[in-house]
Amino acid sequence: MTCPTQREVILSRRKFIIGGSALGAAGLGIGLILPTNAETDANLAADEATSNYDQGAEVTAWVVIRPDNRVIIRIARSEMGQGTLTGLAQLVAEELACDWDSVDWEFPTPGQSLSRGRPWGSFSTGGSRGIRNSQQYVREGGALARQLLLAAAAQRWQVPIDECQAQNSIITHGPSGRTVPFGDVAELASTLPAPATVTLKQPKEWQVIGRSVKRLDTTEKVTGQLRYAADIKLPGMLQAAVNACPVHGGKRGKVDADKAITMPGVKKIVMVSDDAVAVVADHWWQAKQALDTIAIEWLTGPSGQVDSDSIHAMLTDGLTATDTFIGHNKGDAPSALSKTSRLVSADYSYPFQNHAPMEPMNATVLWTPSRCEAWVPTQNGEAALEVLADAAGLFREQCEVHKTILGGGFGRRANHDYLVQATDIARQLPGVPIKLLWSREEDQRRGVYHPITHCRMTATLHQDGEKKGLPEALHIRISGQSILAALRAPLGEQTIDKAVFQSLDEEGDHAFVYGIDHVLADHAMRNTHLRPWFWRGVNINQNVFYVESFIDELALESGSDPLDYRRRLLADNPKALAVLNKAAERADWGRPRPQGTGLGLAVCKAFGSYVAACAEVTVSNGSLRMNKIWAATDPGVAVNPQQIEAQVAGSFVYGLGAALYSELTVKDGRVEQENFDTYPPMRLAAMPEVETIVMPSGGFWGGVGEPTIAVGAPAVLNGIYAASGVRIRHLPLKNQALS
Repeated sequence: MTCPTQREVILSRRKFIIGGSALGAAGLGIGLILPTNAETDANLAADEATSNYDQGAEVTAWVVIRPDNRVIIRIARSEMGQGTLTGLAQLVAEELACDWDSVDWEFPTPGQSLSRGRPWGSFSTGGSRGIRNSQQYVREGGALARQLLLAAAAQRWQVPIDECQAQNSIITHGPSGRTVPFGDVAELASTLPAPATVTLKQPKEWQVIGRSVKRLDTTEKVTGQLRYAADIKLPGMLQAAVNACPVHGGKRGKVDADKAITMPGVKKIVMVSDDAVAVVADHWWQAKQALDTIAIEWLTGPSGQVDSDSIHAMLTDGLTATDTFIGHNKGDAPSALSKTSRLVSADYSYPFQNHAPMEPMNATVLWTPSRCEAWVPTQNGEAALEVLADAAGLFREQCEVHKTILGGGFGRRANHDYLVQATDIARQLPGVPIKLLWSREEDQRRGVYHPITHCRMTATLHQDGEKKGLPEALHIRISGQSILAALRAPLGEQTIDKAVFQSLDEEGDHAFVYGIDHVLADHAMRNTHLRPWFWRGVNINQNVFYVESFIDELALESGSDPLDYRRRLLADNPKALAVLNKAAERADWGRPRPQGTGLGLAVCKAFGSYVAACAEVTVSNGSLRMNKIWAATDPGVAVNPQQIEAQVAGSFVYGLGAALYSELTVKDGRVEQENFDTYPPMRLAAMPEVETIVMPSGGFWGGVGEPTIAVGAPAVLNGIYAASGVRIRHLPLKNQALS
């Protein structure tokens, strides 16, 4: 299934290049060329017949060049609106030295990657890793292609390769001035042996990296040509709607589907796993209407008695518990805190939240006893292939996942429960393509949620000397869920979840930014029956809210200006201090503002990047208006500044919407908010203006899509205090009075 707007790699039936040799960590597929067998050759020929463009010559696993000089760059990571597709293509194009306006793209499939020894590396897209964790081998793939093209041109002209240069998809022979386009030598380049090493360009040589080039998917989006998984249509396809037990962990009991089976378009009533019922029909709405008539007995057990009050009681108990995991232990905080009666303490909380992407969970699966294919909006194609094979009862080599563009991900589509359901249904209708689409209510009830936590912050301040007023010791107690514990549950393990301590770590990509003599961060693990999962930003959302709110409270306690207070604490952290200073400078921190208007700050290190925000808000008659946020980010390397600006603003839309409105409450074991009427997103009228300052300092590759989500909410909440004197310690804001 191939078209210019939803591309998948079609391997040439003339040759199949296996990753027999590797370039560094890249595992780039250059080397041994084997003929394909008759069955594979026939399948590939059929695939090629569906393509309406000439595939061209594969120069490396990352680069295909067509005779018309168009360059197709293969993208293994998922595109869900964050721009990873364009950013990765920029890395390849830079080293390839091609004309950006000639670049096109396509997705390789995880099955093809498996059969070739994983030449494209990881398909996993999350944790702001899409570019930073693959930039080295992706750039090497482009550089290798450039080197092979130069070698082909040199062989054609019978000249030394070092007399040839590549620029804008043209190779030039310096002494003679002769030129040749990439497309004329690509076929020859694809047959040449790979060099042992390649040299990457230095940052000062970059012409594509660092530029705000146009995105590769914009035109197809605005013209409606870009195909999402929900758009998939296959010959003979039927559609399914599903209803799973609304209490996580519950099971299916008695089912009365007598009426449903007689309704128009209905083909089959399907029992899915042990906890769901699905209806398969000609059209989805027919399936959904029939599903709503089915009477299902749900067996919920003790989980059906859980409510929000019992969950909060459990988490409150964890604030004083002794059974904890220690994630950060600098100095001796317990001893320092025990030596004084002058303690400053505050409790905070953060609720369950759903990802709620605009495109609900869906997958299309075609199953036969010997082959299973799926069309999936996944954040990890390789994981989806493993899940598909397991659910299909087949070997991985008998399965394939066709990855599509995602209608929002935010971490949710790295969990493939919806694919398992679709495959289960398809197995019960062999040879028939089945598209399963969750309703919005199903998406809310059966989500995997942002973990719920409570936090107690406790500090003692220096009473004299140059550190007077600064915290001498700080204890951060987190009480709440562990995402990794839920993943380890089948193994029966309960060990430390290091992800709980994001932005509280002693060092690394999520290091605590402040210089405090004694710091203890520990976690009282308290898990509920609701399934926790990775949610954009994961644990930095609550952790930075807790820390930055408390730092503001400590500044107040010491009689200090919040900016000056943070500057003192960041004296030994120049990168964090730089982004803080820049955000405050752009906001004109010291300027007097009207009564009821205030500024708030937040700063952190997350996913390898340093980020800060300064928010201006106005509180009037108990109502909040967010005027503007100035956001500074240092990701080390800025591949596409315009995309970074869009990601920063987008993260504030998502993060502030969550902080203001988003909360899942629990009654009788199930979430109560089933659609956007009770779980509202950010509205355009409420969104503040965002000014982004991209200030890459070089020398490292940090994340972009997630770090800044953490600083938006605490900056706004600290601004609320500055404007009104009201301190918000519990989210969402909609539950709190601003007067």
